[in-house]
Amino acid sequence: MRLRPVLPGTSVNCAGRTLDLARPRVMGILNVTPDSFSDGGDFFDPDRAVDRAMEMEDEGAAIVDVGGESTRPGASPVPVQEEVDRVVPVIEAIVSRSNLLVSVDTCKPSVMREATRAGAVLINDVMALQANDAVEIARDSGAAVCLMHMQGGPGTMQDSPAYDDVTAEVRDFLDTRVSACAEAGIGYDRILVDPGFGFGKTTEHNYRLLGTLDEFRSLGVPLLVGLSRKRMLGAVTRTGERNRTCASVAAAVVAVLGGARLVRVHDVGPTVQAVAVAQAAMEGAG
Repeated sequence: MRLRPVLPGTSVNCAGRTLDLARPRVMGILNVTPDSFSDGGDFFDPDRAVDRAMEMEDEGAAIVDVGGESTRPGASPVPVQEEVDRVVPVIEAIVSRSNLLVSVDTCKPSVMREATRAGAVLINDVMALQANDAVEIARDSGAAVCLMHMQGGPGTMQDSPAYDDVTAEVRDFLDTRVSACAEAGIGYDRILVDPGFGFGKTTEHNYRLLGTLDEFRSLGVPLLVGLSRKRMLGAVTRTGERNRTCASVAAAVVAVLGGARLVRVHDVGPTVQAVAVAQAAMEGAG
């Protein structure tokens, strides 16, 4: 097995295609669900979902993340076949219409298999490939993987989450999962990590993580951050979910300045512009 890189790479191997992360990039969120926390129902219709993917590509998204099951606090599980039926036609249609990279947001191994067969080149898993057979299916697919931290499950994760040191504990968990994937044969060039903002964390935990993102560089793989429209933003802006565009864009910029190479967002166009400015500022600072 290759030694883990000392520093995160500048690209990710997505089933033979390259996700260039030499500069920070934007992942567009495409929830094909009736009940996601912010945009549930907006793109449940497959045709509307595909049209939105094309819009996000035009707005500058490097990749679009298609999800067929809500992971908001208290969400109910979706049967495997129903999730497959939601995401696979949308993935197939996007791939047939464009060269946009497509990710699948799922924790179910069977959905991973069908989605990657349909053309998804990244598996974004809130359970960090801990389900039975998930690592093996991901490995054999050739797809890249994003390993996220979550304390508990969607139904219970916000029931009094607690940490002694949230940054250290989240980093240690992700370190363990990166090692497990690498040992199973998933190359480091195929792995990203996500601290899991809002997944089993209080507002205080979330802002502690946001302020210490640089500590995740030691994992040696690129960092994905998802802060878009989340409750932690409403806690300080006193705004509803659909009125958090400015807060979401600001959070994305903070994440990029802290070392995130991919930010997962609903509002692609404004975020792409803001991230470009943040990158220019970092380059100007040397």
